[in-house]
Amino acid sequence: MGLPAMAQPSPVWNAADIKLQMKKLDTLGSVLYIAAHPDDENTRLLGYLAKEKLYRTGYLSLTRGDGGQNLVGNEQSELLGLIRTQELLAARRIDGAEQFFTRAQDFGFSKNPQETFTIWDREKILGDVVYMIRKFQPDVIICRFPADSRAGHGHHTASAMLAEEAYAAAADPARFPEQLKQLKPWQAKRILWNTFNFGSVNTTADDQFKMDVGTFNPLLGKGFGEIAAESRSQHKSQGFGVPASRGSSQEYFLTIKGNTPKNNLLDDVNTSWARVPGGSKVGALVDAALAAYNMEDPAASVPALLEIRSAIQALPDGYWRNLKLRETEQLIYACAGLWAEAYSTSPTVVPGYNMEATVQLINRGPVKITLEQIDLPGKANIAGKQELAFNKFTSISQSLAVPAGTPESEPYWLAESHPVGMYIIKDPLLVGYPENIPALQAEIRFRIGDQDFTMHRPLQYKYTDPVKGEIYQPLVIAPPVVADLSSQVYIFTDTKPQSVPVKIKAMTDNVKGNVHLKLPAGFTAGTNNLSYALAAKGDEIELRFNINPVKSAAENHVDTFTVVMECNGKEYTQSLQQIRYDHIPLITLFPEAQARLVSVNLKHNGNRLGYIPGAGDMVAASLRQVGYDVTELGEKDIMGGNLQQYDAIIAGVRAYNVNARMKYWQPRLMEYVKEGGKLIIQYNVNGPLVINDLGPYPFSLSRDRVTDENAPVKLINAKDPVFHYPNEITAADFNGWVQERGLYYTVNADKAYTRLFAMNDKGESPLDGAALLAHYGKGCYVYTGLSFFRQLPAGVPGAYRLFVNLISVK
Repeated sequence: MGLPAMAQPSPVWNAADIKLQMKKLDTLGSVLYIAAHPDDENTRLLGYLAKEKLYRTGYLSLTRGDGGQNLVGNEQSELLGLIRTQELLAARRIDGAEQFFTRAQDFGFSKNPQETFTIWDREKILGDVVYMIRKFQPDVIICRFPADSRAGHGHHTASAMLAEEAYAAAADPARFPEQLKQLKPWQAKRILWNTFNFGSVNTTADDQFKMDVGTFNPLLGKGFGEIAAESRSQHKSQGFGVPASRGSSQEYFLTIKGNTPKNNLLDDVNTSWARVPGGSKVGALVDAALAAYNMEDPAASVPALLEIRSAIQALPDGYWRNLKLRETEQLIYACAGLWAEAYSTSPTVVPGYNMEATVQLINRGPVKITLEQIDLPGKANIAGKQELAFNKFTSISQSLAVPAGTPESEPYWLAESHPVGMYIIKDPLLVGYPENIPALQAEIRFRIGDQDFTMHRPLQYKYTDPVKGEIYQPLVIAPPVVADLSSQVYIFTDTKPQSVPVKIKAMTDNVKGNVHLKLPAGFTAGTNNLSYALAAKGDEIELRFNINPVKSAAENHVDTFTVVMECNGKEYTQSLQQIRYDHIPLITLFPEAQARLVSVNLKHNGNRLGYIPGAGDMVAASLRQVGYDVTELGEKDIMGGNLQQYDAIIAGVRAYNVNARMKYWQPRLMEYVKEGGKLIIQYNVNGPLVINDLGPYPFSLSRDRVTDENAPVKLINAKDPVFHYPNEITAADFNGWVQERGLYYTVNADKAYTRLFAMNDKGESPLDGAALLAHYGKGCYVYTGLSFFRQLPAGVPGAYRLFVNLISVK
């Protein structure tokens, strides 16, 4: 069977959209595209397959892109994966494909599949790919990458290896037999590699099977190069806005397994209704409905679509029968002009507490539609049987108690703590879904003609913004109370206590109880049991706890504390986190209300730092944690301010990639160094750069990186003062790093620079471009590709010690 449709608002289809969907109803073919990350997919090909060839088309991304960089904000890791998930869904709404995932987590750049499979559980991820193949039942599977080094990334290569293995395993009942309780073995006709020409790497050839996907679709009013550009430009967190292309464009394919297509991607696949036993009658009815379709009167097609629905229902249960039945029902709603939605008057609801829900409907066509019944969660039959009069708006409201046990709005793949590289999903039937199935839905029953229909609509939050107008957001299901910590890391360099503010927020009315901190050994809190009472939903109170380390840190150590809130006899430990960007829906999650307690033997000199923001890093906030006075610098500060007041100026990650003003600020920054200042430039990608000369002396940026966060690090000149003041730096300061050592290292550096470190991934030659230091005039310049933007927010003690030494260099 196919994937069950998520409950969604009524589709807004115009007459051309309806015709395209009717044509799709007559096409029974499917293609699954497989790659590793958001942005790996070929959006032009996906759009062409979904909206020109009208195949059911899916993109299986092994990961959610958690390990990349963020150009729109400071979210990293799982939070970035949430953003990229929604960007992928936005892309799919444009190109018409469907989106799926495995449990694999993007842990950052990987140089080869051997490294990838030391972090990913190969058998489990293979099982997920097999599961999706059996569930989606693709006639053809397409890989974006080859299973060798030409893929350019260990995840890319691994995706092709897994796809090829899953192609055979999905057809083998002895492989992953536990899946066969719900699914059946599936053998795709062939698996192909969609070869590419990526600048310096051209894997296409004239003797490969190819097809022109640059056609123009008059029903869409666009060519697929234009649709692809709109789709790909949804990857905004990656800065992937691209121009539209128009005209002929070839896509090339090499066969991995199965026979090679000659005329069509789905050669030897029957894509008509004749592939379904007894389906020829349905095919004839669809052909007749298409021929009779009047774009000026879609409602005239409803009788024919009702007949088609009856004919499909008479077929034996099966994949295409169920999929096309849902498509037919959506067409009936669209042609009839039936619109329905369900919403809450509050953005947040709490299980066990009351909420106000409203269902709204309208019949905008001449077809007779009878409303039979509306069921809401915990409330059956809130509306009596009634005919929906033509163009008369109907609104039905009901107060109800949110059923106890309704799951909170936590992305299902984040519900359990997980190791690096793999999400833990307890319910195997959830694997593949891009987002949660809506927990609260309205069930609306209609009668159209002589047939009964059941429509599901998710309860959403709808409101009117005075600037943006009517806004829909996912309804948030929350615990009754949450805690907010102002910092995720607390740095202790001595035994002085730190005041930790904890903000308690009511998510419903009348909540009260006590709050305490669950502290690790070695820490105490003066008064560790404070009460709260909040009368109204949304009320907040700030409580302050003084955390004391028992003794000063002789060794660097990282611990964690948790906020525990008692409410109505239960304990809650969640915080509330929301990600808001205009290009995606509101994202809500309830992570543990925790923060790291970092004990570090750290000395620092200087006090005032200037910080030039880069692309979404949290380094400035991390430096404030260790006592620095950090000022973010802008145009007036740099071009007209007194830069010499700062003990050091630091440029955030990718500042020279994303800030066009760096070109004009650079002379002032170099003058600042020359007059005695210290300038630290964090990593930039090697192109495009707003200027090529990033330092006082020449050097270049490469794509070199060290991806193993545990790779040994050698201090090239251990006697250099940078390793001794104010902290004694040793190889131990590279313990506990996360995701990577660094990226986009320097090469071809002038002799005026001192190279500080040598490091390498296993089996590779040492790289000495992770950090450069040069004296210039009276001051000092540092360029570093070390990933401090990951280490400092993660509370890595040695990273703090090293960064402070770079700030303090003489």
